[in-house]
Order: sequence, then C-alpha cells, then structure tokens
Amino acid sequence: VSQNRDKMFRSVLLCGLAASASAFQAPVAFRAPTSRAAVAQGPTMQLYGDGKLQGFSVDAIPGLARPERLDGTMVGDVGFDPLGFTGFVDLRWAREAEIKHGRVAMLAATGMIVQDVAVIPGFQQTFNGESMMKLHNLAVQQGAMQQLLLWLGLLEVLSGLPGIIQTLKGSERAPGDFGFDPLGLGKNPEKLARRQLTELKNGRLAMIAVGGMVHHYLLVGRGPVEFIKHIPNFKDPVNLNPMNF
Repeated sequence: VSQNRDKMFRSVLLCGLAASASAFQAPVAFRAPTSRAAVAQGPTMQLYGDGKLQGFSVDAIPGLARPERLDGTMVGDVGFDPLGFTGFVDLRWAREAEIKHGRVAMLAATGMIVQDVAVIPGFQQTFNGESMMKLHNLAVQQGAMQQLLLWLGLLEVLSGLPGIIQTLKGSERAPGDFGFDPLGLGKNPEKLARRQLTELKNGRLAMIAVGGMVHHYLLVGRGPVEFIKHIPNFKDPVNLNPMNF
C-alpha cells in the first residue's frame, strides 16, 4: 500500500514539477557513486544545535520515504527529491550546479532591483535607461552580452570545469569551493557551516525570485520595485507621510 501511494504521489508531482526541475537536471553521463561515502564527506553541521543534522529527521514530503542517498549530511538536505533524481544523478554534480545557479540568481536579483532605484553613470546614454528584458535585448544588439558570454565562458572553462572534474574524481574539494576567501570567512568551521547553509537557501530563494520578477515584467512591463509601487493602496516606505493615514 505504501509503495502504491508513493508511486501515485510521484506521478502527481511529476506533472507540476517536471518542466522546472528539468532545467536543473545534471547530465546522466555522470552517474552517482554506488556507495554513500561521497555524501558523508560533506559538512555535518547543518545548524541550530551542537552538531545536529538539520535535515536528518525531517520528512520534506509527509508520506514519502526519505531518498536513500539524502542522508542529511549535505548542507541544506531535508530529503526533498520527489522525482527521484538522486537515484541516477551524482549528488556532487547536482550540488555544484545548484550552488552556481544560486550565486548567479542572487547577482541577477540584486541587479534587477538596483535598476529600479538607481542609475549608474553613463548608463542612460549607453542603454537609454532601459531595464530588465529590454535592457537585455539592447545589450545583445550592441554586443555587450556577447562580451559577457565570451569572458564568462572562458572563466567557466578555466576554473569551473576543472573544479567539478576534480570533485567527481574523488578529491576533497567540496562542490562550489574555488578557494576564494579573501576575508577569511571560512576559518571557523562552525561559522562556515552556517554561511554555507545561508548561501544555499538564499540562492534557492533567488532562483525563484528571478523567475517571478521576469514574469512580472513580461506581464506588466515593470521592474520589481515599480511593480510593487503600482500595487493598489501601496504605501511608499521611503516617502511615507504619516499625515496621509
């Protein structure tokens, strides 16, 4: 009975999640290891307690059994895998992709918000003050996006690709770790575990936020801040006049 219920629940979730989840699916050529040793190498302190695993005793989806490879040792692991990707995708590859997507999304979300509240010197003359998708299209026409693609692609080839290959070959390199820590924020293991979890959760939220802001713009033609300002009965917290209440 339990197995049938799991299969039915997975089928329902598949209809709603397949489109978005497939964008983050890792290539099947990188198979998951046969043992759980690779997962166990990850940070074990997920926070909020002295070394307690944040997700070890959590069932993200009530009624579904926790996936075997999601044993709570990876940062941010709460056992959520309704489509069963962990059964055939290497978790290290998937986590590398998730962290990288999250970091890019955090930068993108910040940029989308800044466009609505500030103007960078020279921006008005170069891009006519455009924002969001119109700015993207104009940057493509002028060649700015091609430059970004070239230099960021080169950076990915020189650092990103060697990094994930090193990880998949069994090195101690953690997914997303490029040895970049000029402020020394990773010297304290306790604080590092906290910051790793914070980065992961903020990255996940940013990916959702970027999707929402892009869709708002496509629907109403406004950036995130302008969209909020045009909500009926919106009160501007910056220029709020108490006498208007």
